[in-house]
Parts: sequence; C-alpha cells; structure tokens
Amino acid sequence: MDILYRDDTLVAVNKPAGLLVHRSAIDHHETRYALQIVRDQLGRRVYPVHRLDKPTSGILVFALDQDTARRMTKLFAEGAVEKTYLAVVRGYTDEAGTIDYALEEQLDRMTDNKALRDKPAQPAVTHYRRLGIAELPFAVGRYPTARYSLLRVSPKTGRKHQIRRHMKHIFHPVVGDTSHGDGRHNAFFRTHFGCRRLLLSATSLAFAHPDTGERLRLEAPLDDSFRRIVDNLGWGDVLDEVPDPGHSDKTIYDSHT
Repeated sequence: MDILYRDDTLVAVNKPAGLLVHRSAIDHHETRYALQIVRDQLGRRVYPVHRLDKPTSGILVFALDQDTARRMTKLFAEGAVEKTYLAVVRGYTDEAGTIDYALEEQLDRMTDNKALRDKPAQPAVTHYRRLGIAELPFAVGRYPTARYSLLRVSPKTGRKHQIRRHMKHIFHPVVGDTSHGDGRHNAFFRTHFGCRRLLLSATSLAFAHPDTGERLRLEAPLDDSFRRIVDNLGWGDVLDEVPDPGHSDKTIYDSHT
C-alpha cells in the first residue's frame, strides 16, 4: 500500500479501487482489506477513522492508537475535515454548483438489521466545480455523441454514497457506478477503454492535526487506471492547474420533507 503520510499517531495510504477498508458481512468472500494490509505493512495495530467505499480509490486515514482514533472520528463526524474528490460523470454539468438534497439512510440487509427503519432523511450538501469536458463520436443511449465532465467534488456532509447519489440526483451519474449510475455508459467504458472501475477518487483531505492543531493537507495522485481515462479524454493537462473547489453561488435545492 502506498503510504502518503505517517507520524507517531496517524498514517494515510492511497487505497486502490476495489479494496474494502475492513472486513464486512456484505462481502464475506473477500480475504484482503486495507486495514489488514496496512497493519501487516507497519507491523502494528491500526484503527480506521472514516469510510471510503470499496469501489472508490484515494486517501484513507488510520489512527495508530485508540485515543487518536476517537478524536479523528469526531473531526470527521463534525464536518471538520475538508474532503475533495475527482469524478468523471455523464454529460456536461454546470461550471460549478451546490447540491443541497437530503438523503434517506440506505440500509444493508446483513449489517443494518438493527438500524431504525423510519429515520428521516438527513441533510446532505455537495459542492462541485467542472474542470473539463469531453465529447466522443459514439452514440451511447439516445444521443449521437457521448459527453462527459471531469469534476472536483467537495462533500460537506458524510452520508453513505453521498457523491454518487447526489450526482445521480442531478442526472450526471458517476461513470462506473453500478449502483447509482448509467449502465449504458458503464458498458461503453468497459468495451471502449477497458475500464471496469468507478471513476471516483478521494484526492485531498485537510484537517487540524489532533495532536498539534496544525493544519495538515494530504494529497493523493490518481492511480494508473484513473489517470489513463483522464488522458484518453483529453484532460491530461487539466490536473496540473486545478482551481480551488470553493463555494458556488448556484444552488440546486430539493430537500425531502
């Protein structure tokens, strides 16, 4: 596992797509987990402090002791961690926007059998900025060409599958998303580019270090499979000068009531 950062209390790695963070009853057949790999690599126990979906690649942080784990988990829960992702989505999005759309809790039959079934939808906010667009001369679906956008995405809340569900909500699903995406475009990327992964990666985390209070920003490069897609779609130079995601004046608001 590529180690991005390590000190006496924290370690951050660049998790590949398709790897679980830890053992889960949902994927009981899996035998390799990020937690296990990092533990064996460092030769010591590590503690997960946040979630990263199995198909999502990018920065994954572990604490090296229980006290730090509690404090880091609190930072994530309180929204005190700035999270930035790169995503390839279907269609041309607006240049920038904010998705303010409450999300109902998604329950897993095997792991959430004791969770509340009538829990109200929870507030969820996601900012995004478009970095590039691409149009391919292939009819995928009802249009004569296929259009895609490269986005810098910053979720301000941490709901389950938030980015994937929010992008679906505005009709720009993340390419490669088998749960919330567009099967026709997923199939096109498999046959045309040999891409069988979710094109979503956690590329930056920023937070106050739980020990020193100093601002710590972690960055992760795109892995080869994601970078190849970026290059094939003509966005290779875009990532060299990526603007700060910031906030957008445009808001897409559609709250559950």
